[in-house]
Amino acid sequence: MAERATVARPYARAAFAYASETGRVAEWSGWLANARRVVVSEEFEKLERSPGITGAVLTGLVTGICGDALDSHSKAFVALLSENGRLDFLPEIASQFEELKAEAENVVDAEVCSAADLDERQRERLAAALRKRLGRDVRLHCSVDPSLVGGAIVRSGDLLIDGSLKGRLERLETELTG
Repeated sequence: MAERATVARPYARAAFAYASETGRVAEWSGWLANARRVVVSEEFEKLERSPGITGAVLTGLVTGICGDALDSHSKAFVALLSENGRLDFLPEIASQFEELKAEAENVVDAEVCSAADLDERQRERLAAALRKRLGRDVRLHCSVDPSLVGGAIVRSGDLLIDGSLKGRLERLETELTG
């Protein structure tokens, strides 16, 4: 996985640099997200493995689905990926592009998995605490996992906070059993 991220990094940086210089970060973010969905689809993978399917056909498929969101530079970017055999790296490129965008906007995404739905007040308090700790604005992405019993698990970049009852019980079990 690290190797794919390493290969995708220069493409993502180049795309972000161009999008930033031209003031089209939002547009590039949008079409990259669409292209990501195309490339990870089962249909695309089958087509990609089909004999006789050229890179030009795959490029045409991606650019056709993304449609008007693509300008000549973004079409050239997709063509370059195809020529270099890197079209299937679009998911990693899109992900790294979003990381660069968030960094430029001084925003961090935080995944919050809680045992029960968080109400608006709880979300605001959690976001404020994370803002204070991380020194950046925070976008919460919340999900529910009843198996946590109580509490929540927060992930943001390298930060992992396991405040779940399930996690506490597992740590207690480890301490007691050695």
